Amino acid sequence: MIPYTILASASPRRKELLTQAGFSFTVLPALGEEHLTSSLPQEAVKELSYQKAAEIAHRLSDEEFHRLKELPVDSSFLIIGADTVVSCGESILGKPKNNDDAFSTLSLLQGNTHQVYTGVTVLLCTKNSQSITIQKQITFAEATDVMVYPMTTEEIYAYISTKDGMDKAGSYGIQGSFAIHIRGIKGDYYNVVGLPIARLYQEIKTLF
Repeated sequence: MIPYTILASASPRRKELLTQAGFSFTVLPALGEEHLTSSLPQEAVKELSYQKAAEIAHRLSDEEFHRLKELPVDSSFLIIGADTVVSCGESILGKPKNNDDAFSTLSLLQGNTHQVYTGVTVLLCTKNSQSITIQKQITFAEATDVMVYPMTTEEIYAYISTKDGMDKAGSYGIQGSFAIHIRGIKGDYYNVVGLPIARLYQEIKTLF
């Protein structure tokens, strides 16, 4: 049985996937600044996922300790941090800053194959009467190849006008109306959505 979980992300897609998988969890988004030491997408997402999970562990050990009052003393729980980026060639593509940025990104992706990387960190923690202790940690990255059909300028602008991709890495959401432009994928579909839920479950099992 998976213990009580804290999701260090405000992503509604990740929340939906954890709900579908039967997790009992609370959303407590990480708020800190991102600090990268690697330009490799698979390493970058692992760094960012760890930073998010570690921030929540620190906050819970300090001013937000009361958030876990519902957990009995000496109980174990999980903190999950995740980060997703899109990579095309040597470029790491995050969330678009504006419509022009989204257009540039989608123009790069159309007619090409790109990669989606999601990094995940899972912290197995224990709460006692005074503090929280990290017992074990797993950090991994999952990669999926995504092939996009050629798109006209009009099609790109039409998609941007829906605002569906403005809060997503790569300026698109595979589960939304952009699906009509996806030629195929190689790898985990849910990784593109934002959380490789099956891999996550298998990794969690190794903690116990």
